[in-house]
Amino acid sequence: MGNQKGKRDGRSATLYVVSTPIGNLEDITLRAIQVLKSVGLIAAESVQHTRGLCRRFAVTTRLTSYNQHNRKTKAPALIAKLLSGTDVALVSNAGTPAISDPGVFLVNQALEHDIRVSPIPGASAVTAALSISGLRSDGFVFAGFLPNRSGKRRRALEGLAAESRTLVFFEAPHRLEATLKDMLDVLGDRPAVLLRELTKVFEQVTRGSIASLARRPRCSAVKGELTLVVAGKEKDTGSAGLDEGVRERMIELLQAGGLTVRDIATRLSVEEGVAYRDVYRDCLAVKRKLERPA
Repeated sequence: MGNQKGKRDGRSATLYVVSTPIGNLEDITLRAIQVLKSVGLIAAESVQHTRGLCRRFAVTTRLTSYNQHNRKTKAPALIAKLLSGTDVALVSNAGTPAISDPGVFLVNQALEHDIRVSPIPGASAVTAALSISGLRSDGFVFAGFLPNRSGKRRRALEGLAAESRTLVFFEAPHRLEATLKDMLDVLGDRPAVLLRELTKVFEQVTRGSIASLARRPRCSAVKGELTLVVAGKEKDTGSAGLDEGVRERMIELLQAGGLTVRDIATRLSVEEGVAYRDVYRDCLAVKRKLERPA
């Protein structure tokens, strides 16, 4: 697979975009290990981090640093290596390179030089989070990291406010509180799922709404990126209100007990694709009627 001994048939080598685990090291693929062992050089977001992964799977290939801080100075050297016939594997600290990642710069440089770029698929926080979110996944929008400043962040959210597909974001722990506040103001209260430490021992998945997530206490010691999945814009149910099937399901959940009105509204808005605010309003009315003395 590798081509580390030089050009073959006068062609340049291949840049392999290699997905690595987002937490649990056992999630690496057999093909990824094979590629990492066979290439002539591994371009890693963090040499120290990737060295641990390589040690775990007996990969002895030479490592070099390539990240957001040195991408413009390191890319020419990596392109030269590829043009001389040395296969290079591009890896990030976790997940798939070039997805909200500085690897996209090197990929574009390689394409401009007619260098073959080949994906070695594997773990991705985006699809992992979406798969267990319980929100619609027949269509989604990955928005990556929102801007740091509130003004720019709100403008970015305004551009997504009418989007009906599920929204997936990355966020840093220290910005989460401000981001959730801006989301609540711009998008309104919607079903949302916050995921941290995916595939790790202390994996945590918190479901609810944007408002309920914003009310939760924060732990300043939390490190690493968070993934936030938010429901798209709800269907407009118009003035006709909820259909009978939704109302019957609502009554069943209320009578079963154990769920708050907010919980029921969140569940039904996701399951039935109807507006959260409409379900919440009607659920309150039905709850009062059920509790009213006969």
